[in-house]
Amino acid sequence: MKRRAFLATPLLLPALAQAQTRDPARLRLALLPDENASTIVQNAQPLRAHLSQSLGRDVQVVVTTDYSSMIEAMRFGRIEIAYFGPFSYVLAKSRAEGIEPFAVGVERGSPTYRSIIIATAGGPVQKLEDVRGHPVAFGDQASTSSHLVPRATILRRTGLAGEKDFRVVHVGTHDAVARTVEAGRAPAGALSEPIFHSLLARNIIRRDRLVDVAFSDPIPNYPMVMQGDLAPTLKQAIRDAFLNLNNPELLRNFRVEGFAPTTDAAYDVLRETARILNLDLSRMS
Repeated sequence: MKRRAFLATPLLLPALAQAQTRDPARLRLALLPDENASTIVQNAQPLRAHLSQSLGRDVQVVVTTDYSSMIEAMRFGRIEIAYFGPFSYVLAKSRAEGIEPFAVGVERGSPTYRSIIIATAGGPVQKLEDVRGHPVAFGDQASTSSHLVPRATILRRTGLAGEKDFRVVHVGTHDAVARTVEAGRAPAGALSEPIFHSLLARNIIRRDRLVDVAFSDPIPNYPMVMQGDLAPTLKQAIRDAFLNLNNPELLRNFRVEGFAPTTDAAYDVLRETARILNLDLSRMS
């Protein structure tokens, strides 16, 4: 039996080599559905053109319906490159071990960012402990800064657990969280601090209708991820296209000032967050 297995091994080598040198004529880049999808696609057209020119092939920008569908698209090879949220990357990696994070967004010189918990001005929530007994608005279930990290932050700092001490309300996107809290439909909510400031700068929400309640500890920033079975020369070209990107207009799509190299180990802190919340990654949708 051992001899037959040894003799069969060389027959597998061409197939394995081919599997790790995929060189498609079109690359599909998925961006997170953390705001309105049509706005994301429209704003990303200059980026798409830049990447097409840099990589010498057609690039298609894709915005999936939610975080779960983006994870599944990466898992089944329907996209080649993805800009994941930190925790949605951890989920994707748990289901598709061959994917590779290669770049992380840098903002204000740091590859980290924070989650912000906001409340309706004049409402019943003015400090974290006040969320007891109230609905709290969160984004997608797999969102790092609009669900998992702020929920863990509330638990660590106050001992209050979601669905036990306060009602968890998922409204989908970060901007939906801000609008929900601004309108008083939920007295408190959580979202990415950079997205919050972007919404304020674009006058999508009003500062006088919202108050800051708390900030999370630093979170590793969003990673750029690629399929591990792409041809080595293509993978290097993709790395270079992002790590050398310095056009502020194009970087605005990612709300960062640039990209730095990263590895999977940088996201172990999110695996620890899952442990704190008693989340089974294999069961999360």
